[in-house]
Amino acid sequence: MYSKEIEEKKKKLKITLPQKRVLVGLLLGDGCLVSPNDGKTYRLQIEYSLKQKNYVNWIYQVFKDWVRTPPRVIEKKIGDIAYRNYGFTTLSFAGLRFFGQHFYDSKKRKRVPKIIKKLLTPEGLAVWFMDDGSRKSKRHKTYNIHTLNFSQKDLRFLQKVLREKFKIKTRIHRQGKYKKMRWRIYVMSESAKRFREIIEPFVLPSFRYKLDTG
Repeated sequence: MYSKEIEEKKKKLKITLPQKRVLVGLLLGDGCLVSPNDGKTYRLQIEYSLKQKNYVNWIYQVFKDWVRTPPRVIEKKIGDIAYRNYGFTTLSFAGLRFFGQHFYDSKKRKRVPKIIKKLLTPEGLAVWFMDDGSRKSKRHKTYNIHTLNFSQKDLRFLQKVLREKFKIKTRIHRQGKYKKMRWRIYVMSESAKRFREIIEPFVLPSFRYKLDTG
């Protein structure tokens, strides 16, 4: 595809409501927006371990209108360890600027948007869980969301949104120590059933094991 054709394609790209719902979940999780021109346009980068190939293919189907090259294997080496990931990158276009401006600060660090209560839907919550969620344990019969990208302040805000919008009560648990300290959201046992009922219709079959608390 010639550059002129690509530019014409970019001008026609629009974000549908289903794409917005999935995109919000991805950005709370492991999805990444990158701007090649200081915030004028953004592109979505998706990269997961090769084990998550089916999940990446599903994300690709949601956003394929934005994508020039389908998902591919990405080989990396960190130190002596070789990795094989799988992912794709969308075209960069102005329609993603709204999300780039809300989900990233001036230093390009991820943050929770002040309008997340408006943006987050049950489908987005399910995508976020598929990205970063897990069972707490069979003994606890509830769930964690491993939110390593966000500050404790951001997580407090997310707690408030989950409580007010979805009636889901949570706590924040600490992971690690000192400089490596991170935080995660823990769904309280009394809200586990409601949490599951909200996200279950949108959780892909390959992730249903995460919902099974025994």
